[in-house]
Amino acid sequence: MPPLSDIKVLDLATIYAGPIAATLLGDFGAEVIKVEHPQRGDPLRTHGESKDGHGLWWKSVSRNKLAVTLDLSRPEGQDILLRLAEAADVLIENFRPGVMERWNLGYERLSAGNRGLVMLRVTGFGQFGPYAQRPGFGTLAEAMSGFAHITGQPDGPPTLPPLALADGIAGLAGAAAVMFALHHRQGTGEGQVIDLSLLEPILTILGNQPTVYDQLGIVQQRIGNRTPTSAPRNTYKTRDGRWVAISASADSVAERVLGLVGRPDLAAQPWFQTGGGRAQHADELDQPVAAWIAARDLAEVLGGFEEAGAAAAPIYDIADVMGDAQVQALEAITTVEDDDLGPIKMQNVMFRMLATPGRINWAGRRLGQDNELVYSRLGIGPERLAELRSLGVV
Repeated sequence: MPPLSDIKVLDLATIYAGPIAATLLGDFGAEVIKVEHPQRGDPLRTHGESKDGHGLWWKSVSRNKLAVTLDLSRPEGQDILLRLAEAADVLIENFRPGVMERWNLGYERLSAGNRGLVMLRVTGFGQFGPYAQRPGFGTLAEAMSGFAHITGQPDGPPTLPPLALADGIAGLAGAAAVMFALHHRQGTGEGQVIDLSLLEPILTILGNQPTVYDQLGIVQQRIGNRTPTSAPRNTYKTRDGRWVAISASADSVAERVLGLVGRPDLAAQPWFQTGGGRAQHADELDQPVAAWIAARDLAEVLGGFEEAGAAAAPIYDIADVMGDAQVQALEAITTVEDDDLGPIKMQNVMFRMLATPGRINWAGRRLGQDNELVYSRLGIGPERLAELRSLGVV
């Protein structure tokens, strides 16, 4: 049985960070009810590519979720949400601070009939502070966290990621925070509010920059594909036009790389004995490595590195990823049967729990597809549901 099969989640959030937290919980058995506006739905439905009118991003992020519609700005919709919250363990929302309170749906009211409710609140900058009311998007967090400043070539502009990186990191952090809160509830019976900004999780994973700046006054700069702590570490082009990445963080691996490319003399230099020393001589180390790789096809390069016990990997596009033997062995990409598109491939659950594995039961569903199922549990029969639909409440 999945480890979260006794957990019920209300996902009121839109786009990515909050929904990805709910997705991870749903992957491991939680019943997730996706609540959307009856007319607008979650904007994620129309983000990115689509097929036959069905958003493909939606199909992945909204997997394992029951889809219902509800206008939370209407008193009738608020009443229904309160009834859903009475039986829920977790509620996830990402409205601007104060919006839920304006709808009379703050935590005090939501938890009045359910003191164990855990409420995850996802915003750009948190629930308080001078930026709390600003619109919050992952791009802003990627800019303000320092990520964009250190990403890119030394003579190029700050570089943003071509994906929702800050949102994804925040989603994973949000799922972890929910589990911490549920663990706390086991001992106390009390739920709580989790205040999660998009800014803080990505800032957390950017390494020791705050400490280095505090203690040494050093501001990390852009250095392309290199790292300030080791070398050689870069991307290199092969004779047949492919790219490979190598990492030599360990001193012994760096020594093997230089032996492989015919420059053991560099490995004998005093500065070579530490990662920081090698990083200061990155140009000197990159030249022979790049030349050796450029003279060989990809297969020979990878074979040479493997034989030498050094670390190298091809730079993959998504077609390469899906065709890779290791990816296939792990079933990191899986096939899900979908009512709208038939068999559809997507990322599998991101880790394997051998005793209580997660699974994907279905892809993202149509707007309001599960209204009858979910609302019938509240005693809302077909006639009342039709009335609520005619009023625009569901």
